[in-house]
Amino acid sequence: MIIALGLFVGSLIGKSEHLKQASLVVFFGLGLITIPTYMSGNAAQESLCKVDPTRPEVPCPDANVSRAAIETHRNAALLGFVFMEITGAIAWLGLWQYRRLSRVRTGTLAAVLVLSIVTLGVMANAANIGGGIRHPEILSGPQVNGTVGTVGLGVDGAAIGKFVRGVPWMWPTCETLHFIGLSLLMGIVLMVDLRMMGIMKHVPFKTLHRLLPWGILGFAVNVLTGMFFFVAAPDQYTTNGAFQWKMIFVMIAGANALYFTAFDEAWALGPGDDAPFTAKFAAVSAVVLWVGVMYCGSMLPFLGNAF
Repeated sequence: MIIALGLFVGSLIGKSEHLKQASLVVFFGLGLITIPTYMSGNAAQESLCKVDPTRPEVPCPDANVSRAAIETHRNAALLGFVFMEITGAIAWLGLWQYRRLSRVRTGTLAAVLVLSIVTLGVMANAANIGGGIRHPEILSGPQVNGTVGTVGLGVDGAAIGKFVRGVPWMWPTCETLHFIGLSLLMGIVLMVDLRMMGIMKHVPFKTLHRLLPWGILGFAVNVLTGMFFFVAAPDQYTTNGAFQWKMIFVMIAGANALYFTAFDEAWALGPGDDAPFTAKFAAVSAVVLWVGVMYCGSMLPFLGNAF
């Protein structure tokens, strides 16, 4: 995050459009990587100090590990996750604007700058708290007992999970929104990819490119609702092989989306033009990857023994 912010500030000072694009790509990539990174924390928690929802007062087996510190770190990390995903989404919007307008709008650049600074601060706070879980000697005062709160917003991951699990309509609502988001995403992906494969050749890519934000919106809805599921029942996912493959497919598919946003080959396609091999390969792989995401998600109870 420090490197990405440094690149971005340098691009603003030097007024370098190429450096702006590079830093926006890094921000988007960080947004993708943050998804499995946050989830790895829950896996580490289960290994170090598994939480029993019915007996939250029970201390960790290792007397040197504070459950309060783990919970505080998880809340801080969840806050960092939220800000990082928002920053990544706005950064992608900037890349989309550059492709369509040959520049990134000033408001978008300002939003990325502010969000990246706040995100860096929130991430540093989470990292500092996390360091004290196994190394309390680096902290002082109330931090030793894990009582330091998150930065201002008071995020409570346990309360969010309890709300998702306990309110009868919440889980079905998230499932419905998850399906709608996936349908929106797959609809746009298929339209773009089929054009690359030679179908609808009379449609220029510039026209389809206008639809990409709707695909990213569907992806954002899926990330949001998926995180609700994960926060509510992380133990159902962290050791689930089908879920791990789903995350691998999501990461690669997300990176694949950059090809249709940042590279020139697809953008240059006019009516009747045949896409180059690289574009066709990216299109076919995108379809395969998203089908893999859907398959692994559907197989969570059957291949991964979830729920």
